[in-house]
Amino acid sequence: MIGVQTSAHNTVVDNIQHLILWAFSFEIVVRLIAANSIKEFLKDGWNIFDLSLVIIGWIPPSIATNASAITMIRIMRTFRILRLLRASIEIKLIVTVLAKSVKSMIYNCILFLIFAYLYAVAGVTLFRLPISSEKIEILSAIAPPTPTNSPDPFGSIGESIFTLFRALTAEDWTDLRYNLITASDLGIINVHPTVISCYFVSWFCIAVFLLLNLVTGAVINNYQVAMAELSEQKEKSKRP
Repeated sequence: MIGVQTSAHNTVVDNIQHLILWAFSFEIVVRLIAANSIKEFLKDGWNIFDLSLVIIGWIPPSIATNASAITMIRIMRTFRILRLLRASIEIKLIVTVLAKSVKSMIYNCILFLIFAYLYAVAGVTLFRLPISSEKIEILSAIAPPTPTNSPDPFGSIGESIFTLFRALTAEDWTDLRYNLITASDLGIINVHPTVISCYFVSWFCIAVFLLLNLVTGAVINNYQVAMAELSEQKEKSKRP
């Protein structure tokens, strides 16, 4: 129904949406009554998640004073789709693993940013194209950037970091190398082609084969921990 509302907005769709919202609200009330106390109800993160979605669903768009606020409310309502995560134990397990992996991912991200910053500084220092050079037009004709309206990939620290992220996704990172080698051959940058090749290959090896694998290892480790906790909970539930 959320998807239908993006192309067809009529009374029938609105009524179905309200019916679903009433069903969600009834479920929350039942679970709240079944809990021994409100504190116990709020101990479960999924209960807080579902309660938040229901509250967001009851916020009328008319309460907003501008179009951007109405759009934000509608976007937040789409998160009701995430209630489907409760339907499967396996999916809930995956979400639990991801939540446990957040701390490890934060440290991995810090390590990644450190390497990205170091390589960005090196990239700007080595590969930034001079603004006033008669050979820039020749370079653009022989080795145009991809896309053609893109700025100097190593023109600044910010653009350099984005270029490294682009290389990380394997998006035309070899074209970056070839263009810089052409610039080196034309004498626009004073860097040997071997240095250019070592720069990109070493970054790709560090970022893709090392740092990303650390993230994968952290997720797998937390998956094993979550599986052990789930097995322990099942054994406790079987005990008299």
